[in-house]
Amino acid sequence: MSKVNVAIVGATGAVGTKILEKLLERNFPSSSIKLLASKRSAGKEIEAGGQKFIVEETKPEAFEGVDIAFFSAGGSISEKLAEEAVKRGAVVVDNTSAFRMTEGIPLVVPEVNLDALREHKGIIANPNCSTIQMVAALEPIREKFGLKRIIVSTYQAVSGAGAEAIDELATQSNQLNERAEIEANLLPQAAGQKHYPIAFNAIPQIDAFDESGYTLEELKMMNETKKIFGMPELQVSATCVRLPVVTGHSESVYIELDRDDVSVADLHEVLRGAPGIVLEDDIHTQTYPMPLFAEGKDDVFVGRIRKDREQANGFHLWIVSDNLLKGAALNSVQIAESLVDLKTSIG
Repeated sequence: MSKVNVAIVGATGAVGTKILEKLLERNFPSSSIKLLASKRSAGKEIEAGGQKFIVEETKPEAFEGVDIAFFSAGGSISEKLAEEAVKRGAVVVDNTSAFRMTEGIPLVVPEVNLDALREHKGIIANPNCSTIQMVAALEPIREKFGLKRIIVSTYQAVSGAGAEAIDELATQSNQLNERAEIEANLLPQAAGQKHYPIAFNAIPQIDAFDESGYTLEELKMMNETKKIFGMPELQVSATCVRLPVVTGHSESVYIELDRDDVSVADLHEVLRGAPGIVLEDDIHTQTYPMPLFAEGKDDVFVGRIRKDREQANGFHLWIVSDNLLKGAALNSVQIAESLVDLKTSIG
């Protein structure tokens, strides 16, 4: 397997840090790893996997000689510098929403639509964290039994809103315990007019609303799912909620299949053999996925599978995954691994 030069943009952030960890943990075939961040972070030393890395400032010339560049520093940075990286010969794996719905740019979950990588023209988009875990769990079902409709409600961890949101949850929890005044400055969105406490709360808004009444997070899930599956006709609806959980997104998913003769046992069978999926579904032993136990694990966990009592082709599932890993960093690294494999096989 040929070795490549790698850069991580946003290397000091929550996802960038996890990307570096996963590259080292999975022995990614890199000849060098360059960490890039803002000017104020330049010169910072980061230690990972027994190695020391010095952070450099993110600027166009930093991509000279880079083969694969991971972008995880916000959509505005990706829009400004991704093309600059491509011009210098890099393939960009972008973890922001900047290019996900751009025509001609593949939106990839390797377990679902790996062949889409062959169509890239320099930029590959990593889907939304909630979308990734849902489509990864539904793909083996869709492939075997077909899929007509998805209705999903998410219960998302604060780490999806960044390190500051984790800190705010901790601060607010202490304030509540001490009967102090609660300060809320970030959620549901930092740029919003109103901010609500997340500690001991549930906020039914992630990102801004559009005129239809859906939030941008909900629209991402709806539109990205159709693109990844290559099914523009698929009926998808989402409600996204933020919970006071540090890491790990949970989803209650209702699906309707193309067939009426499918059983829960049939779904168990296809999920047991699916890559990256762990079936945790035994009501007799109270076995089901929970975010606390999914944290730090690479897999997508599925449980609480039951047939709808009114709709013959309807099923309900509970899906949980670490949003910083399979929902972000791991999926990005898997895309890069697939790129290397494809280059090797083509060569």
